[in-house]
Amino acid sequence: MSEDLKYTIYPLPAALMMEHELSEKMVTTLNEYLDNLMEDENRVSHDTELVGQIHQGQQLKMDHEHEDLKEFNYLLTTLAVNYIQQFVKLTGGRINPKRVDINDLWSVHSYAGDYNPIHDHVVKTEMGISCSTWTKVPAQIGKLGEGENQSKEFTLYGSSGAVDGFLNFTYGLNQIKDSERLRPSQARAIKPEVGRLLMFPSWMQHGVYPFFGEGERRTVAANLNCWDVDPEELMEVRDAQQQNQSNRKEKRTAKKRNRKKN
Repeated sequence: MSEDLKYTIYPLPAALMMEHELSEKMVTTLNEYLDNLMEDENRVSHDTELVGQIHQGQQLKMDHEHEDLKEFNYLLTTLAVNYIQQFVKLTGGRINPKRVDINDLWSVHSYAGDYNPIHDHVVKTEMGISCSTWTKVPAQIGKLGEGENQSKEFTLYGSSGAVDGFLNFTYGLNQIKDSERLRPSQARAIKPEVGRLLMFPSWMQHGVYPFFGEGERRTVAANLNCWDVDPEELMEVRDAQQQNQSNRKEKRTAKKRNRKKN
């Protein structure tokens, strides 16, 4: 009888998250920029605009227009445009054309005991996109794994420390009996990994658990504005994007030619 039943099961999404893997070169560039920034006497703290309880480390403003960060800037805005496109594709929602730019960019240098209370972000536009990535992660964070890679010993009971240093997202009500009530989880704890970049809507609440032991947990985060654009401006934006792509292709081609000559 059950073999003859026909039905469709489909999820009811509450939010979408994008994940991207930074290149080793990009991670190195970010770390070199931040190493220099931390030694700069004129560096500017960003902690008056953040809720992070960073007592051992510091939170610093980054200049997204700096020459060394231009490629990272381009990457973030391009990912954000793709995020919006995927949202429309997956949800069927109607969205006015958008122009994306960076609202603010900062780093968080966390050490043992530092943490970030649950919070969300606000930008200049109604639609906002935020992101977070890591360029340094202490070895003791995430030893019990995450998701499908969790070890058999993974548990939050017994002071396990399983999610110490994790980034935790909450996008709905969560209760201990959710599975028995057929309610999908509305939260996710994500293990920080070097080069792992997450992009999500700015309204999504999240927090960072403290970790213990040696090492620096180095985070780079950003908020992006999503401005409405008129048709004429949209054409200009698309032309600029195509020109940027063409310039990048020409640079790659030139590098390949130089390698062959050498």
